[in-house]
Amino acid sequence: MILCLETATPSCSVALVHNGEVLACEEDPKGQNHSEKITLFIDSVMKKAGVSYSQLDAVAVSMGPGSYTGLRIGVSTAKGICYAVSKPLIAVETLHAMAFGGLSVISSEVEKSPAKNSFGNHPILIPMIDARRMEVYAAIFDENVNKIKDTEAVIIDENSFSELKKDHHLYLFGDGADKCAETFANDDKITVIKDFYCSAKYMNTIAQQKFNNSEFVDVAYFEPFYLKDFVPGTPTVKGLK
Repeated sequence: MILCLETATPSCSVALVHNGEVLACEEDPKGQNHSEKITLFIDSVMKKAGVSYSQLDAVAVSMGPGSYTGLRIGVSTAKGICYAVSKPLIAVETLHAMAFGGLSVISSEVEKSPAKNSFGNHPILIPMIDARRMEVYAAIFDENVNKIKDTEAVIIDENSFSELKKDHHLYLFGDGADKCAETFANDDKITVIKDFYCSAKYMNTIAQQKFNNSEFVDVAYFEPFYLKDFVPGTPTVKGLK
């Protein structure tokens, strides 16, 4: 029984997973109100599933990259629960979980309209998180969700992925991909799946695998994967400049 928390992007979500199956999920894809929602969502999924905190086997948290503030909220909440009920902590890379979610969405669309939505030869999954301007956090996965390129911050233009798409059809998704839709609008080798958002329910497969392999992180010392240093904005309150 694993409690999964996702707060790396504007989406805030919580899922309760048992043996890899999602028992309950609460989410707000456009909230930016993680601190207000996350404990309410946790309480809701626990009540929906009729599960007590003592019945949890672990807590899994989305580790980033993503929003500095969002990641801090998710990780601190996960750590608090782990300390309170003496359970191990699992860290799940955000883009890896998104890749499983993207594969699920793509497969569903192919089933609905196989002639229109062909997976093509060796499709490539590219989950993206908005990193402001035309920069995104991205990683690249094959159709079996095996990572073939590590997470990095990249600036997207019409020449991005030019070598990769020679032999593959590319699927881009996530809030980072949404802002690139116009860039690739006329590219028949790239499909942008719009309005795809991070969700704790996509963490189920990885969280279960890591639990089975006892791949836990240190509750006291674990830190999120920010990828880039936090840059605070210029204070506007008088006396703080």
